[in-house]
Amino acid sequence: MEAPVQLSIPLPRSLDTRIYMHLTVKAKAVVLFLATASAQEMGAPTPMGSFVYALPDRYNPSQPLSTPLYTVEPTLELTTRLAKLLAKKTRLPTYVGNSMSFTNAGIGGTVEEEMEAFKQVAALVLSNLQHVIEPAAQTLANGNDS
Repeated sequence: MEAPVQLSIPLPRSLDTRIYMHLTVKAKAVVLFLATASAQEMGAPTPMGSFVYALPDRYNPSQPLSTPLYTVEPTLELTTRLAKLLAKKTRLPTYVGNSMSFTNAGIGGTVEEEMEAFKQVAALVLSNLQHVIEPAAQTLANGNDS
């Protein structure tokens, strides 16, 4: 329904690398692609990372279901977590592709650096999905689950 939104934030603890996001919201799905690039890598192809599909569970809304459609081990966990978070918050099927690399992060991609990036990406994406999240919360509050 909407035009895709392109977003960018600095990679946490990195001097010149940014996280680039391409967010598309359709009537019945959310699609998000993530990639990182430094100033030297601009325009160079990025290796494909994981691609995960997640959807809300009607019987247990707090635990969305997910399945990896394409896996690259270093990106799989973060991609799955983000897909499940978006599916839970929006109550829509969600596709997330993640080609982020943390090699240019300050310490080279520690768990703390990945979690910091996850939090920043999640906050920015969710702020851009408020128009989808609020109606979903309203429907849930009214008990009308159609």
